[in-house]
Amino acid sequence: MSAQDRLPAPLGLLIDRNAPLTFQFDGKPLQGLAGDSIASALLANGRWLLSRSFKYHRPRGPLSMAGQDANTLVQLPDEPNVLADMQPLAAGQTVTGQNYAGSLDKDRDAVLGHFSTFMPVGFYYRSFFKPKGMWKIWEPLIRKKAGLGVLDLNFQPQYHDKAFLFTDLAVIGAGPAGLSAALAAANAGAKVLLIEQQPYLGGALAWARFDIEGQRGGQLREELLAAVESHANIRILKDATCNAWFTDHYLPVIQGNRLYKVRARQCIVAAGAFDQPVVFRNNDLPGVMLTSAAQRLIKLYAVKPGQRAVLLTGNDDGYLAALDLHEAGVEVAALVDMRSQPIEGRLVTALQTRGITCHSASTVYEALGERHLQAVDIRRISAEGEVAPHSTRIDCDLLCMSAGYMPVYQLLCQAGGKLAYDDASAAFTLSGLPAGLQVAGSVSGRHQLDNVLRDGSDAASRALLALGLASSSEAGDYLAEAPVNFPWPIFAHPKGKEFVDFDEDLQVRDILNATRHGYRDVQLVKRFSTVGMGPSQGRHSALPTARLVAKATGRSVSETGVTTARPPFVAEKLAHIAGRGFDPYRQTAMHQRHLELGAKMMPAGAWQRPAYYGKPEKRDACMQAETRHVREKVGMIDVSTLGGLDVRGPDAAELLNRLYTFAFSKQPVGRSRYALMTNEHGVVIDDGVCARFADRHFYVTATTSGVDRIYQQMLKWNAQWRLDVDITNITAALAAVNLAGPDSRQVLATLCSDVDLSAEGFPYLGVRQGKVAGIPARLLRVGFVGELGYEIHVPARYGEALWDALMEAGKAFDIRPFGVETQRLLRLEKGHVIISQDTDGMTSPAEIDMNWAIARSKPFFIGKRSVEILEAQPLLRKLVGFSLPSGSAQPLEGHLVLKGPDISGNVTSCEYSQTLGQIIGLAYCAPDQATPGQSLPIRVEGGAVVQATVVKLPFYDPDNQRQEL
Repeated sequence: MSAQDRLPAPLGLLIDRNAPLTFQFDGKPLQGLAGDSIASALLANGRWLLSRSFKYHRPRGPLSMAGQDANTLVQLPDEPNVLADMQPLAAGQTVTGQNYAGSLDKDRDAVLGHFSTFMPVGFYYRSFFKPKGMWKIWEPLIRKKAGLGVLDLNFQPQYHDKAFLFTDLAVIGAGPAGLSAALAAANAGAKVLLIEQQPYLGGALAWARFDIEGQRGGQLREELLAAVESHANIRILKDATCNAWFTDHYLPVIQGNRLYKVRARQCIVAAGAFDQPVVFRNNDLPGVMLTSAAQRLIKLYAVKPGQRAVLLTGNDDGYLAALDLHEAGVEVAALVDMRSQPIEGRLVTALQTRGITCHSASTVYEALGERHLQAVDIRRISAEGEVAPHSTRIDCDLLCMSAGYMPVYQLLCQAGGKLAYDDASAAFTLSGLPAGLQVAGSVSGRHQLDNVLRDGSDAASRALLALGLASSSEAGDYLAEAPVNFPWPIFAHPKGKEFVDFDEDLQVRDILNATRHGYRDVQLVKRFSTVGMGPSQGRHSALPTARLVAKATGRSVSETGVTTARPPFVAEKLAHIAGRGFDPYRQTAMHQRHLELGAKMMPAGAWQRPAYYGKPEKRDACMQAETRHVREKVGMIDVSTLGGLDVRGPDAAELLNRLYTFAFSKQPVGRSRYALMTNEHGVVIDDGVCARFADRHFYVTATTSGVDRIYQQMLKWNAQWRLDVDITNITAALAAVNLAGPDSRQVLATLCSDVDLSAEGFPYLGVRQGKVAGIPARLLRVGFVGELGYEIHVPARYGEALWDALMEAGKAFDIRPFGVETQRLLRLEKGHVIISQDTDGMTSPAEIDMNWAIARSKPFFIGKRSVEILEAQPLLRKLVGFSLPSGSAQPLEGHLVLKGPDISGNVTSCEYSQTLGQIIGLAYCAPDQATPGQSLPIRVEGGAVVQATVVKLPFYDPDNQRQEL
């Protein structure tokens, strides 16, 4: 195939005729063009049989050419079940058909179609469980035949990520209504996000015909695109699918390998409508396609969809499509109108002048052919769903069908909207939409082009009014709408094979048999028959199913309804959900100073913190040197990331008393206290320090990664308790350092003259307010690293100034910065637990020896009852300290603790301590293994088992003399 074999320009909107691409399909080399989809390239090469159906292995070709059906599923080397009509063609691409035995053209499993009588709807529910034991015989056979494509178990996942987008108005669908809405809103000053599933803008303007002359659509598209694409207030996402609607207009939008999490203040759905098939015998043959699919092939890809065509229509659009086919060089043998006459009388004349025969009040009763359409059987419609006996055969290789349009209602129904259907007019309406969600265009029942454009601008006006960017919203007059849906396009055949659901090979009799089994509700019919449960998710089967169920049960379609639409709108890969999430990146006020000092940075929650100072290949040496310096002289660490919560008000003490396990109501002003928090299940979830600066003012610290969650917990509980208290998360408002070591008091004394720093004037666990280097500061005497130390908290804008002042004052004492990994080693030597590292989602206070932090005289705290219940039961595990001689194999976090052949626990922390001259760590073990001096078997790398010794905590300075100097 060459570019010359395509239809001439300007047809072929998406292709580049100067960029041929070679690819393979089922081992045969073929050629397409850049801009082709796999399906369009195959059709341009005369390849119509693309896949086999799920159940009967029937030959299938394109139906919609818009990714709205499963007929084009193909196999790529690293991905199964790819929609060929949506997948861009790539150079060197290897494509195969799927779901066949032997070859795609001669599928041995096609014989299953001859046994359809023995496989009625729901037969699997009644066939495979008896006689007893038969399931073991059936199971391997079913598993062998189940599924479509083949997974590549050696596939290496590609990079996927997520991003946030915020906008005033999200417009879903870039057809004429969406473009009109986006432009109107942007002109009024709104920030607009325009989301389009296809790789082009304009929707039907790019491929449909709107008048006999065939000029208006293309001209209007050019005008709208010129305005929209150049507008500064409009951001366009093409090839992007809005996959759901969630509360407050949260819209997950998939574009390529990225999932956008869109938050919009207002939302307009202009998603259009799905072209609907006619149900007749063999309506699934390759060569039978939706009318819109044939027009897409012509206008977008310059592919001639057939040599001789018949059009079957239930509206005037079929006549316009016949003109498109005729102008593309396709012989139009006949147009078959299921109605008695078209709405626009000039259309018949236009076709007749071109030699096209029109058959009114008629339908295609059967498509004839084996692997491709060869002819159609035309008959007069004698009654609803019935035809006259007289038959007219017309030879053709293309049948374009359209029974009408069904709104793309899925997102709207996910939002709580109600889809209603009027049986008399065969028209849809939507109601019950939430505030801020508008609809425009054919999804709201507007099909006349002028009405579609007006509907888009009116929807934008309503959104602008809600945004405060317009003072009024006046709806204009709309032109009269002609009916577009034929009320009963279903013609059952005595021999069957008139498919309602192409995905599941479900025929008319399957739906009727489901109702005969007592399934009157369309939701139950869906579950019993699996209609609408395939890849197309009911896009073409929902309406005919509702019609059949309604008629079989003596109800209207409106009473029957259609099946529930749930997210996602299209299949999404697990990689989009599990892909790299949005990763906030925060730096402390002293970040630049750490870089200047050669810090190796590490993530800590959302923050960047120095792990240690020095080269990565010297990590251990750097840590040990920093540790020794803190123990012998003075060191300083940036602790700005520590969570900070201000709790103020008359009930501040009462709030903390209820939230934390310790008692705070009588805590003296000027003192701090350890604060342990449990949840309702008695599980430890956070810890910190609670400092009381005044009767009604507490400053509470929380873990770096847990502060946001603890802040939310505080707000949640206080919303129920309604205490008179204000809670503020001031983590980002403050910068802080921990000055620690034997010389820390002397360093601080050179910069702080208004606070008595003596052991008597500022004892251990005391808190003060004063100035450090002239900077207002909160000072806390705490000892997480086990040495004399001070936490200094100042406004964040003074962070660098505080760091510089302390480093300058500390020169005389050989001050040195230390990092997080050093801090963790220091705290390990003191046996201090890190929440979420040494605890998990089941840890109770007793398991980590935190019973001392529980005020048992309090009548209540969150989790008190659960803690008491857990304490009354025997412990199942215990966190203990252990040691190993220097030179032993060092356990890593997560390594298993053994008890005989069984696992009794795991290591949570472990490092070599140069101070102690041995390997030390924390681990869970069985309670009868927790006695100091006992041997603790730990399985390390390579499967070897080392015998650690249980040690009473803390490892270092057990009498706490150094931190209380």
